[in-house]
Amino acid sequence: MKANYERVKSGLHSEKVTEQLKKLYGNSDAVLNTQMQRYEKMLSRHESVFNTDATISVISAPGRMEIGGNHTDHNHGLVLAASASLDTMAIVSSGTGMLVEVRSEGYPEIQLDLSNLSKRQSEEGTTTALIRGVASRMKELGYNIGGFQATIHSTVVSGSGLSSSAAFEVLVVAIFDHLFNSGNLDFKLCAQIGQYAENVYFGKPSGLLDQMASAAGGLVAVDFCSDTPEVTRMDFDFAEKGYQIVVVNTHGSHADLTQDYAAIPKEMKEVAAFFNQSFLRDVQEADFRAALPCLRKKVSDRSILRALHFYQENHRVEKETEALANQNLAAFFDAIIESGRSSFMYLQNVYAHPNEQGLSIALALAEELLRGTGAWRVHGGGFAGTTLNFVPDTLVDRFVQTMDSVFGSQSCYILKIRPEGAVKLLLPE
Repeated sequence: MKANYERVKSGLHSEKVTEQLKKLYGNSDAVLNTQMQRYEKMLSRHESVFNTDATISVISAPGRMEIGGNHTDHNHGLVLAASASLDTMAIVSSGTGMLVEVRSEGYPEIQLDLSNLSKRQSEEGTTTALIRGVASRMKELGYNIGGFQATIHSTVVSGSGLSSSAAFEVLVVAIFDHLFNSGNLDFKLCAQIGQYAENVYFGKPSGLLDQMASAAGGLVAVDFCSDTPEVTRMDFDFAEKGYQIVVVNTHGSHADLTQDYAAIPKEMKEVAAFFNQSFLRDVQEADFRAALPCLRKKVSDRSILRALHFYQENHRVEKETEALANQNLAAFFDAIIESGRSSFMYLQNVYAHPNEQGLSIALALAEELLRGTGAWRVHGGGFAGTTLNFVPDTLVDRFVQTMDSVFGSQSCYILKIRPEGAVKLLLPE
């Protein structure tokens, strides 16, 4: 049994795995050593907790960054997104029968029996619900499922705005796929399975952006025009242009914000319903603008403002994508800043309570530091959480020091775009 773990630990240092880790996390020796230590620690923990001689697999799924397209996916809009160099990883082995056992660092242990995949009201909002939801959807689609044992560690901090939930969902899909199926599940279907688990079993009415960015990997432009989104891969390296992507965690509480998040798609869809459509994407912008006098008698002014944001944000994503294709950073930054202003003024998701405005402070400070040389905007869902910033190399230290002084030590994540979604490490057989 011990030989099994020693083989995996030795395999981590093979040339093939070393190159894979560099691709996922970065080329520096310091980063590589940190990841090696992390993986070895989790292997030892898996051995200690489960004491199994079953074949060991190592699987990783990334967090995500929303580059452009704030709250557009749920109404079939356009998004520019990327997977992040922070991830949720699992040391996993097949178990016996249908029992799933999970040990995740910092969280209570989980045991669930997949023999019964019915949704349980008491599990809503829990990790258990996500696992059961993924298993249920995969079985419904004709895929094999089974019990497994997993030791999990995540650097996608909960509440960091980098979607720890999507990373976990995509990871669980990948575990079932690699352990019990071919390991070749299409990334779009992987994302949709994760979203199903979050919407139906977990009880959060999210769009598909988070799961799609995590599953796809790299920098992608996504058109959510249909049930099968159109994904265009982009080739752009901000680091080569002298810029770092810095996400600032303002440490605002996400507690009791579910209704604030849910109100955004709900109000946009109220506008669409005026035109007998389910999604704003199916309403021509010209028709929306012509109907404004009548709309104000039927829906709230905030609903109208949020619809205005939707149409404008779709245009901005097109501008951002074109700017990157043309290597035009100035035009890209202009569109990013416009996106942030629109989220603040029209979408109105920068704060939920006037006396709690951490995001507003972070955006104001970023504007002072980066005006004329970088870009800044709210990141992801908003209300609390994080901002997204493009910071020139020469200002990174000052930017991080300023934000850390206001929001606390290590509030900044300097991120790279990870080129792959969920992956299984290529360990020697």
